[in-house]
Amino acid sequence: MKTPKQLLPLIEDGLIDEVLRPLMSGKEATVYLVRCGQEIRCAKVYKDVAVRSFKAAVQYTEGRKVRNSRRQRAMEKGSKFGRDEQEKVWQTAEVDALYKLKEAGVRVPEAYGCFDGVLLMELVTDADGEVAPRLNDTLVPQERVLEDHATMMRYVLRMLCVGLVHGDLSEFNVLMAEDGPVVIDLPQAVYAANNNNAPTMLARDVANMTRYYAQYAPELAETRYAEEIWALYEAGALHPDMELTGRYERQENEVDVSDVLQQIEAAFEEEMAKRERMRDADDD
Repeated sequence: MKTPKQLLPLIEDGLIDEVLRPLMSGKEATVYLVRCGQEIRCAKVYKDVAVRSFKAAVQYTEGRKVRNSRRQRAMEKGSKFGRDEQEKVWQTAEVDALYKLKEAGVRVPEAYGCFDGVLLMELVTDADGEVAPRLNDTLVPQERVLEDHATMMRYVLRMLCVGLVHGDLSEFNVLMAEDGPVVIDLPQAVYAANNNNAPTMLARDVANMTRYYAQYAPELAETRYAEEIWALYEAGALHPDMELTGRYERQENEVDVSDVLQQIEAAFEEEMAKRERMRDADDD
């Protein structure tokens, strides 16, 4: 195959020895299998902002800051320089989140660095040593359903313990590895303290994962982990190893989340329709 131009500098610098094949292409990046010495890794090449299809990026970049005041002002004004800087922040956000979440006890691919818009990271494999499938492409054994759902809720909790919300969590952004679920695709991760959309995004993340596992265990549909986790966060009572119950009673003065959940349902249906169109296009 022809080597993508974005990967040529990494080959010249000796970071990559060989590009093996494309692995997957998503709305914000294309991932390639590459050989680095004796190891097979992934190289995630971010798409140019002009062609990237990730929607409503402004919701995800709200509250992101850089230390250089000139760069920050340019980003806020939306100048060409500012847009270029915003793109750099978008690209480095994922590697920063991967380092932080691994330290927090969330199973994510190990990151080896981001170089000129290319993220080098671990190739996640299944029990047979093959490329781990997305959760959406697997059949979860019935005996693992409740355990894996609890694991994902614990990961959401631990993300928030270090101030992060995934923002796009679903069965399409989780891999099934030999050691369990692995969270992927984090460039849009938001800082909960700086982003007004964080509560809605966390509710959507939890709803997406719960909806998926509720296919196997319908009782999960009655749980209220999002409200429980966010209430603990607001009370300053979160702890990475605390036991969640999935129960929560809304106070009279709290906003009803039914509207949020309806928006989540609509967004989910839209995403499913888009992915179906993409599959049909690939088949053609």
